[in-house]
Amino acid sequence: MDLHFGDSKPTDEERAAVDALLGPPESSWEGAARDEMRTEDLRWARGGRRARERRDLLLPGLHAINDRIGWISDGALGYLCRRLTVPPAEAYGVATFYALFSVRPRPATVLHVCTDLACAAAGAQELGAGIESRLGPGSGVSVARSPCLGLCERAPAALAIRAGDPVRTAVSAPATVAAAVLAATAPDSAPEEPPAALAVPQAGDPSLLLLRRVGVVDPASLDDYRAHDGYAALRRAFALGPAGVIREVTDSGLVGRGGAAFPTGRKWQATASQPDRPHYLVCNADESEPGTFKDRVIMEGDPYALIEAMTIAAYAIGAHRGFLYLRGEYPRALRRLEHAVAQARARGFLGDDILGQGFAFDIEIRRGAGAYICGEETALFNSVEGYRGEPRAKPPFPVEKGLFGKPTVENNVETLVNVVPILTMGAPAYAALGTGTSTGPKLFCVSGSVARPGVYELPFGATLGELLTLAGVRDGLRAVLLGGAAGGFVRPDELGIPLTFEGTREAGTTLGSGVVLAFDDTVPLPRLLLRIAEFFRDESCGQCVPCRVGTVRQEEALHRIVARTGADAAGDIALLREVGRAMRDASICGLGQTAWNAVESAIDRLGAYE
Repeated sequence: MDLHFGDSKPTDEERAAVDALLGPPESSWEGAARDEMRTEDLRWARGGRRARERRDLLLPGLHAINDRIGWISDGALGYLCRRLTVPPAEAYGVATFYALFSVRPRPATVLHVCTDLACAAAGAQELGAGIESRLGPGSGVSVARSPCLGLCERAPAALAIRAGDPVRTAVSAPATVAAAVLAATAPDSAPEEPPAALAVPQAGDPSLLLLRRVGVVDPASLDDYRAHDGYAALRRAFALGPAGVIREVTDSGLVGRGGAAFPTGRKWQATASQPDRPHYLVCNADESEPGTFKDRVIMEGDPYALIEAMTIAAYAIGAHRGFLYLRGEYPRALRRLEHAVAQARARGFLGDDILGQGFAFDIEIRRGAGAYICGEETALFNSVEGYRGEPRAKPPFPVEKGLFGKPTVENNVETLVNVVPILTMGAPAYAALGTGTSTGPKLFCVSGSVARPGVYELPFGATLGELLTLAGVRDGLRAVLLGGAAGGFVRPDELGIPLTFEGTREAGTTLGSGVVLAFDDTVPLPRLLLRIAEFFRDESCGQCVPCRVGTVRQEEALHRIVARTGADAAGDIALLREVGRAMRDASICGLGQTAWNAVESAIDRLGAYE
């Protein structure tokens, strides 16, 4: 038995939004109006199997409605379900899974005000209160307190989204009340975002490998990219052949830059050797970890490098179709990538015969919709396929059964763009950078109490102190959070920690995705820990009990401690430790397994409640 929506009908505008994506319905079985019904429609159903094969268009369909209308009504959802033959109950579960969608009426304009770590330290609470006071009821703007918007180097940040055809967006960062209100009420009049190069304090340094083109080349120009050694790596890949490319990546020592640090060459080889076809390539650009913004800077400042890297990876593993899963809060990155993909396709760098080599590959961009859990690879696969973004049990691993049940390589943006210098400079020269076990350069997202926040590129092995010196750490340093909300705190006397995977592990913390958040003594640490707990409670997908219940109990305990200003906290700290162990040992994925890390490190290393 399925959930139905009664007699709710889509409006003409809602139908138009869906039809613009899927094309007009071919029969009344697919949702054509009754006055369009043909005689043959009364005799047999058509299109059902083909429609079911398009289940993966459910998320783009929800985006189409939400972008055009501002929310998803029962009638619109029912019409989309009929077009795709998706049970309405399942589609409702998907639509309510994502924070950027609403199934209840709301104004066409939504202003998302970031309240996560960097923005919280920069006064996000006061900003949100000021915006709500200025706009007032009846303004036609809905103000939403948002998790990290990936604009930490310009905190505090706000993102305005105005539904329509086309949808309009405006970013305000660093945001003031007046600037955020302008972005919400007149997005076309809001100031343009600053160049991506401003997020790279080292911009223009010729020694850089991953960031050397950011701020130097025009991100919209394929010719400019090619004039700066663009597509030289792809040409060498074709000369080496798929096995040669995998050998180069393996010999370079490249490991995943998302935090797990799995050897990239091994992952590629395992997928390439699978007899099951087709193979898929997925670029994970859903960087939702609070404090992380490096992938955004690359996509905005050097989008063709990512496209070239994805083409090389696809060639190596034998994939002819790639998906770039981009977080929904990155409108400028979306525009840059859509333009770059179109240009690459038009010029023969994507398509049926790339560079005349007989290799076919194309990229499809899929937008996320505000779900931190979709950064986990199998949750991302479910999201692309049109299901709730919940992690899958492993094994089988993605190299065997990933996207659509086929062998799949999933890498994040930073991991992929490392492939370009590996092929241009050669594996031995790349492996000579960094340390013996952590090779190559690493991108670090530095924000908080520093004079020059931004993305920094350093070889593995540099110390935390050296990085903070580059960023201009301010006086009164209280703590540094490594790895984001899922990471751990270190003290000011521990700045000699080497920034390598093994070095941070030996120091009892984690490098994670490269987040470095500095906090001075003006930041109320207990409130910051409470915000971390709120984040994990809100972002838990709820699939497994340890995480679903544990994140709630963690938040409740921290609320009690904060309400008592830390007094008599021993009992709640003991409860936190017990809950944290349960989440770490029994949660199905990394969200629950790491939800206690930052709080634990703040208690043990910083004496947060003493």
